[in-house]
Amino acid sequence: MDRWRQALWILAASTMLRIILGAVVPLFPDEAYYWEWSRRLAGGYFDHAPMIAWLIAGGTSLLGDTPLGVRLFPILAGTFAGFWLIRAACHLAGPAAARFAAILFAVLPLAAAGLVLATPDAPLLAFIAWTLYAVVRALGDEPRHTGWWLVAGLAIGFAMASKFTGVFIPIAIVIAMVAHPRLRPSLATPGPWLAVAVASLVMVPVLLWNAQHDWIAFRFQLGHGLGTTARGSWYQRELELIGGQVGLVTPILFVLVVGSVWRALKPGRDAEPVRFTLGVVAAFCAAFFVYSATRKSVEANWPAIAVMPALLLLASAREGARTTWERRGVWLAGVLTALALTHVVHPIFPLPARRDQVSKAHGWDALAAAVDSARRAIDSTAGSADDLDGAGSRAGAIVATNRYQDAAMLAFHLPGHPETFALNLGARRNQYDLWPRFFDRAAQGSTMLLVLDEPAEGVPGPIRRLDGHFASMTAGPLISLHRGDEYVGRRRLWTLDGWKGTWPADSTDPIRP
Repeated sequence: MDRWRQALWILAASTMLRIILGAVVPLFPDEAYYWEWSRRLAGGYFDHAPMIAWLIAGGTSLLGDTPLGVRLFPILAGTFAGFWLIRAACHLAGPAAARFAAILFAVLPLAAAGLVLATPDAPLLAFIAWTLYAVVRALGDEPRHTGWWLVAGLAIGFAMASKFTGVFIPIAIVIAMVAHPRLRPSLATPGPWLAVAVASLVMVPVLLWNAQHDWIAFRFQLGHGLGTTARGSWYQRELELIGGQVGLVTPILFVLVVGSVWRALKPGRDAEPVRFTLGVVAAFCAAFFVYSATRKSVEANWPAIAVMPALLLLASAREGARTTWERRGVWLAGVLTALALTHVVHPIFPLPARRDQVSKAHGWDALAAAVDSARRAIDSTAGSADDLDGAGSRAGAIVATNRYQDAAMLAFHLPGHPETFALNLGARRNQYDLWPRFFDRAAQGSTMLLVLDEPAEGVPGPIRRLDGHFASMTAGPLISLHRGDEYVGRRRLWTLDGWKGTWPADSTDPIRP
């Protein structure tokens, strides 16, 4: 079997593994939040661009509201990313480079684990990989083809419609073309500017939605990435940033990709134009998040856009056999990824469940069952469980939480996937503030079944803030969330009867990120 076919088989096998994992691993809170978006499709959302919602809607239309239905098209987006990565490597250095790119993409925790989940990073990386391939062709072909620039514009438009950080890619490409003497003449051709025009057209629905909502998503992301609510010192945040990237790429491969980027940035006319461009893209994206970490903490997945061009540089460094350190890096990454995926399915590391990120996906079936039982009990006293009020909510009780993650998880796990509400009292604003809220849906006298974190002592903050707005507020059962025998957390069910038609004043203020 030739090496190109081997690359395709490696890509297919890794896709099947991600599909299996996507079917058996419970949904995580952020995935459930994006699933809620998919039930209300739009040109944008408070937190992100809309692509992930549209992908989830496609998957659930085929497989229903199941974990695999939510993840199907994001997983396939990961396959799309891998395909264009190996195509680009093959174009630059032949089939052996394509096979090595496929191996790298299969063993990296960033792809093997991260692209199982339904998050905006999946389509972002997919369209960035497509962009890189198109740019490699546009810059490397003689004569330079306008057609590849049009493809690049389409791809980068979709990347920005997946996550706004996709805009760093065209900025970095322009910087590379200005900086490299042999690339500057390309700026006088129509191709790059046609790419900008196509990308802008793709973004029109996103821009229109944001214009209609006071540019809320752009303002939120600017504050989220460049805010000043920093914890710890700047050097601690920089070390956390580096540690996160080492974890997602694994130690040996992290050193190797950094070295590949460094070599690609060779100054002067002798620098190979395409590899120089890839190096500038990787370095520019990484540099932005290094700067961002001086202001506030950077989440580990944010700089993933720098990894794609860096991987391509490493994979296409040569056509022949791989070096000893490259082989060692692949083996180490494979072992670490296998351990991480095993832990996701069955805990093998001695981590306390409450501090294990994987545990956030567990215990929700039991909580949903308790909420549904309480809701039915309230319904039985208020009338038929099938009765609806004038706004379309259940007549007996309206289910709410204070956090958007809890609201989304309950909506996903409750029978019938009812509309739930995130009150966001004292919490950061989110998409639930742009949808109809409890006070928009409820009639005076309505009952709210409120699910809240149980504080170590005292009354939860939302209960204090809602005091006086309901005729009575009664603490119900305390439900523990578990992953197997491990305790994860707990939620208290509160019954708030007789809504008076009033609401805490500050929670209806204009939204500010």
